[in-house]
Amino acid sequence: MGGSRNWDYRYCWLRDATFTLLAFMHLGYYDEAERWRDWLVRAIAGSPDQMQILYGVAGERWLPELVVPWLAGYENSSPVRIGNAAAQQLQLDVFGEVADAIFQALKAGMKQSERAYATRAVVFEHLATAWREPDEGIWEVRGGPQHFVHSKVMAWVGFDRVANDEAEKPDSRKRWREIADEIHAEICERGFASDLNSFVQAYGSKRLDASLLLLPLVGFLPPEDPRIRGTLRAIEERLLTHAEFVLRYETEYGIDGLPAGEGAFFASSFWLVDNYVLQGRYEEAERLFKRLLLRCNDVGLLAEEFDPLTGRMLGNFPQAYCHVGIINSALNLSRELGPAERRAQPGERDAS
Repeated sequence: MGGSRNWDYRYCWLRDATFTLLAFMHLGYYDEAERWRDWLVRAIAGSPDQMQILYGVAGERWLPELVVPWLAGYENSSPVRIGNAAAQQLQLDVFGEVADAIFQALKAGMKQSERAYATRAVVFEHLATAWREPDEGIWEVRGGPQHFVHSKVMAWVGFDRVANDEAEKPDSRKRWREIADEIHAEICERGFASDLNSFVQAYGSKRLDASLLLLPLVGFLPPEDPRIRGTLRAIEERLLTHAEFVLRYETEYGIDGLPAGEGAFFASSFWLVDNYVLQGRYEEAERLFKRLLLRCNDVGLLAEEFDPLTGRMLGNFPQAYCHVGIINSALNLSRELGPAERRAQPGERDAS
């Protein structure tokens, strides 16, 4: 409250929509998933280097960001912005998210879309070189592009999934697998800090990031890998607050080009629940899940973030990302094979 972290979110983020699609499929809503897939293919039609990470709900591409100086903002939180310049950012993880969603849809029995199949080949040709570039990452930082580990991991996810698709030609699958292996090796070499025994936010950094909790959830390494366990411990020590909330990252170091301080991100707290499930720490997972559910309002809704000190919700309300977290964690806790295990299956690697 009273800060400058105010953005216009009246749009469709491909990343968030992909998480929502996966949640729909886990619950059996395949008609909705198929319609989303068709919307996506229409929205991203064209050159892959022009693919945006967010669109208007009718597929609008022009979303200029403007500051409205005559409005004070909610509880004097300014500036008030209309539009979102993140539409022009490079966020490599979106390519992997979309590829994984389409792969999971096919795996679940959804009929192949000819248009989607034709689009995919062009997208991966572009990503074959683009994955080497720095980007603004999952949190849309405005402090300059970096080689964010989560972005590289999701590029790996894209190539890993397409290499496992039997509809691909053998030569193509071989090429995609080689690129996936190259990305995997680079991340393990440049994105892991031995002195911290943890993966880090970006190559050469010593900072942590909640998005690292997604590494075992997408099958980058198995949950029992010591590097994954070390990363989980480090996040518990440095990003977990009030034994319940996981911060996105350490804002005081200026990584995002904004003043320090923000609430705790609900979705990453549910990622922690899922990690506890994968680690076999079921009592801790259930206890944390129940505590998070108590933060819902009287009709069961959550905002994007939460202020542990005041007990107030912050940011977008309600936010799909958070409710997808509730769905996935509930399924992970109640099913023998939950979404975390299912999603990690394609291209699952050993600990070597």
